Amino acid sequence: MATLVLNAVGTAIGGPVGGAIGSMVGSQFDAAIFGSPHRQGPRLKELEVTSSSYGQPLPRHFGRMRVAGQVIWATDLVESSETLGGGKGAASITTYSYTASFAVALSSRPIAALGRIWADGRLLRGTEGDLKAAGTLRLHLGHGDQPCDPLILSAEGEARCPAHRDLAYVVFEDLDLSEFYNRIPALTFEVLADEDFDLADVLGDLVADADAAVPLEGFRGLTCDGPLDGVLQTIDQVLPLDVDAGPDTLVVSRRRSQDRLIALPEAAVSAGDDDFGGAAGFSRRRLAAEAQPISLLRYFDSERDYLPGVQHAHGLAGNSSTGAPRAIELPATLSADTARTMIEQVRQRIDWSRERISWRTSELDPEVAPGALVTFLGIAGHWRVLEWEWRDTGVELSAERLAPVRADNPEQSAADPGRLNAPQDLPAMPTVLAAFELPCDPATAGTGEARLFAALSSAGSNWSGAALFADRGDGALHPLGPSGRKRATMGRATEALPPMSPLLFDRRSRLEVTLVDAAMQLVAATTRQLAEGANLAFLGEEMIQFARATSLGNGRWRLEGLLRGRGGTEGAVSGHVAGESFVLLDGSAFALDPALVGTAMNRKVVALGRGDAGPVTAPLQASGLTLRPLAPVHPRAAMLQDGILRLEWTRRARGNWVWQDGIDVPLMEHAETYLVTIGPLAAPLASWTASSSRLDIPPGTLAQFAALAPGEILRVRQQGTYALSDPLPLFRLP
Repeated sequence: MATLVLNAVGTAIGGPVGGAIGSMVGSQFDAAIFGSPHRQGPRLKELEVTSSSYGQPLPRHFGRMRVAGQVIWATDLVESSETLGGGKGAASITTYSYTASFAVALSSRPIAALGRIWADGRLLRGTEGDLKAAGTLRLHLGHGDQPCDPLILSAEGEARCPAHRDLAYVVFEDLDLSEFYNRIPALTFEVLADEDFDLADVLGDLVADADAAVPLEGFRGLTCDGPLDGVLQTIDQVLPLDVDAGPDTLVVSRRRSQDRLIALPEAAVSAGDDDFGGAAGFSRRRLAAEAQPISLLRYFDSERDYLPGVQHAHGLAGNSSTGAPRAIELPATLSADTARTMIEQVRQRIDWSRERISWRTSELDPEVAPGALVTFLGIAGHWRVLEWEWRDTGVELSAERLAPVRADNPEQSAADPGRLNAPQDLPAMPTVLAAFELPCDPATAGTGEARLFAALSSAGSNWSGAALFADRGDGALHPLGPSGRKRATMGRATEALPPMSPLLFDRRSRLEVTLVDAAMQLVAATTRQLAEGANLAFLGEEMIQFARATSLGNGRWRLEGLLRGRGGTEGAVSGHVAGESFVLLDGSAFALDPALVGTAMNRKVVALGRGDAGPVTAPLQASGLTLRPLAPVHPRAAMLQDGILRLEWTRRARGNWVWQDGIDVPLMEHAETYLVTIGPLAAPLASWTASSSRLDIPPGTLAQFAALAPGEILRVRQQGTYALSDPLPLFRLP
C-alpha cells in the first residue's frame, strides 16, 4: 500500500499536469503518516509476558487483545512470617509468605474494560472479575482526567506521583505470591479497548484532515506497536485500501470513489524503436509466479485465548527448493474462518494481479491517475492504474488486473482453530468445615496430647484452601496455618440414623448422605477391609464404618452394612438428627496443634477462604475422645452365699482396637483404677475406688442403699490418667 499511497498522493492532485506539485504535496502527507522513509511492517509476536524495559514504547490497542504490558512501578517484596507449634517442648515451625505491589501499563490509549488475566499460563482473574489469588486489583482506564492511584501516591508522595493520564494501567496491591514461587509471575491481560472500531480509530489524531471511515471486517482486535505506515501496509495486504489526496483531505477507502469505470480510448501507436506495443500501442504480459509467494497468515486466534494461529491458502506454497512460503503477520485478533478467508483472498488477488498491461494514450484525462479503475478497448476485465509516464509520444500507463468480484469476495471459508486446553475459570467456592477429635493412636499415646483435626472441603474442585484459626472461647483468633488444597469427602445426613447396638453388625439400618460435591465418590468395602479400618467416617459424634455404598445420583449416597460406635464412640449411637455432618476419615483431614486450640469447652475452629463471605466456624466434635479411657464392658453381678454383692466387668484400653484372644491388652494409663458410683453421676450417693475389675459390696451396705434409694443404678467408670471413661451400668438396686 505504501507505493500506492505515494503514487496516489503524488499524482492525483492535478493529473499529469500537476505531477510536480503533487509530488511535493504527497511527500508532506507521506511524512505525516509514515515518518521515516525506512519502513517495515509490524511483525506478529508470540504472546509476550510482562517486562520492565526503560524507554520501551507502549502500544495502542483496539477491540479485544491479549497483551503483556510494562511494569512501570513496583515496591520491594513484603515478607510475612508466621510461627506455629512449639507447645509442650514440640518444635516450632516458622513459615514465610511474600506479597508484592506493582503497576503495569497496558495501552497508550484509553480502554473500556479489563477482562481475564493470566499468570504463568493460569488464570489470575476470571471473566467475572474475581482474583484467583489474594490481593487487590485497581484498573485505570487511561482517560485524560484520571486521578493518581492512592497506593502509588502514598508511597511516592504528591510531588513524585504521576497520574499517568492517557495511559491505561492496572495496580496490584499486596498480591499473594505463594502460588508463584514467591516471585512476580509472567502476566498477560485481556484488554477490552473498544466495542467496535474502524480504520479512522486506528489513525486517530495522528493524521490531521483524514477521512478513513473504513470498516475492518472480521477484525476483533488490533495492536499498533510501531510506525503507522507499517500497520497500514499490513492491513492493506488483507483489506486492500485506496488513498485519494484532495486539496484539503486525505481520503482512505476500501474502494476508489468512482461513479463509473473509466473507459480508455484506443491505444496510440508510437514509431519509436524502443517503445512498447509496436503497431498495437499496448503490450500485455503475465508476470512469473514468485518462488516464495504469500500463502500464510499469522494472527491471534480469538477462539484459542488469543494464542497465535496460522492459516494456509489452497494450492502449492511455491518452489520447495527455495524454502518456506512467505507469511503475512497481522497483529490482529481474528477467528479462524476469517483468517482463512483473508489469506484465500490475498492469494486470489496476487494471482490476478500478475496480469499486466502497458497502454499508451494521447488524451489527457485528470481522472486517470494511479489507483483509478479503468477498462481497455477490446480487452476483458477491470484494471487498476499503477503508474503513468508523460512522454512526447503520449501518456504511457501501467495497469494490473483486478480479481473478479466472486474471486475477490469468496464465501466464508471454514477453518478449524484447533483445540485449546484452557484453564478453568470457576468462581471461588465457599469452605465447608468440620472439626473433631480422633481416638487414641498407640504410636502417640505417650505424649498425652489430643488428636485434633479439621476437615475442609468445598462444592467445587477450584477451591484453593483456607486459612485456619482457633477460637479458644474468648473470641480471639489464633492462627493454625493454611489448610492446603486437598478436599475432604464430606456431606450431610439427609435423615436421622436410628440407634443400634455397637456390638452387632447393623444389616438393617440405612444411612443416606448428600456429599458437598456431586463428583465425590464413595466405595464399598469387604469384611476384611472393614477390619483393617476401611470406610471409617464421623457421623455427628459417632464413628461408623460402612460396607456398601450405592449412588442415588446428584451426590446422594445410601450406606448400608454399618459398624457402629467405633473408636470408643458407642455413647453417641443414639441422638442422631437429620442434617448432621458426615466426614470420611480418609487421611485428608488437617492436623491441629492442641496447644493452639486450647482446652475450653466452647472452643471452635475457624476457616476463611477466598470464596467465603465471612469466617466459617465449627465446634470441636467428640471432644476428649483421645485421652478418655474406654468404658468397661461385659458387666456381671452375682450375689454370694454370705449376701455379698460381687460386681465384675472387663476393662478396655484406648488405642488397642484389635482384640487378641488370650492376651491382655496394655492399659495405656498410669495405673488401673475404677470408680464405682451409685445414683446420679454428677452427685452420687456413694462411691468406691477399685484397683481391679471387681468390687464386693457387703450385705449391710447393700441393704442400706436399697432402702435409701430403691431402683438406683450402680455404675463403673475407668479412671484414666487424663479423664474418666463413660459409665457402664452394673446393677440396679431392688
